[in-house]
Amino acid sequence: MIVLFTDFGTRDPYVGQVKARLAEHAATQQVVDLLHEAPDFNPHAGAHLLAAFATVFPPGCTFLAVVDPGVGTPRRAAVVLAGGRWFVGPDNGLLSVIAARHADARLWRIIWEPEGVSPTFHGRDLFAPIAAEIARGDFPVDKLTSIDALDVEFDAGDLARVIYIDHYGNAWTGVRGVPQNAHVSAAGERFQHGETFGLVGKGDGFWFINSVGLLELAVNRGSAATTYGLAVGDPVQVQRLN
Repeated sequence: MIVLFTDFGTRDPYVGQVKARLAEHAATQQVVDLLHEAPDFNPHAGAHLLAAFATVFPPGCTFLAVVDPGVGTPRRAAVVLAGGRWFVGPDNGLLSVIAARHADARLWRIIWEPEGVSPTFHGRDLFAPIAAEIARGDFPVDKLTSIDALDVEFDAGDLARVIYIDHYGNAWTGVRGVPQNAHVSAAGERFQHGETFGLVGKGDGFWFINSVGLLELAVNRGSAATTYGLAVGDPVQVQRLN
């Protein structure tokens, strides 16, 4: 299985071109569109989202992850094996959180440059062929070299900021493992805890732990982003009580 995680969006041709390249090199592999609306140009937020999503996929799958504002610059490219899952993408911090959270992580630098690679589309021309080879079981030893550390490494602890806003207007954060009695605030507002949407009043704001283990801010049958003016990057205050 190849899992796609990008900031490409779905209205443009980029995802289709990547899928075409994957079909060329790994025709029998299932391709899953996990997310193509990762925050634009924001590998920091993307790194925490990717690490949270990865745990719900089976070991052995290959993630093709692209949030790459530095494409075509001297930034390098990497392959990570962490928790039995493979990750292929730019070495700009995007793969660093998942790598740091697994003691068994192994790292490689992509040293291969295909003929005719576009300086603005490494997702299609560089990452997709590598991901395809790994997914079909043909580890590309001639295209990689083992390394001890990634070039860019973000703090792998919780990120107390909004890292994603879904189409409902729910604000995902990079905070994990919050007890129900914690005090959670953002945008000058204190949020009550709720297990799920139907257990709070219509129009009420609340926080909960979502299906991938992240603290999320929401409004029942409404938009937390609109109601509270939340945006990606906004800080979130979490006070854990004894």
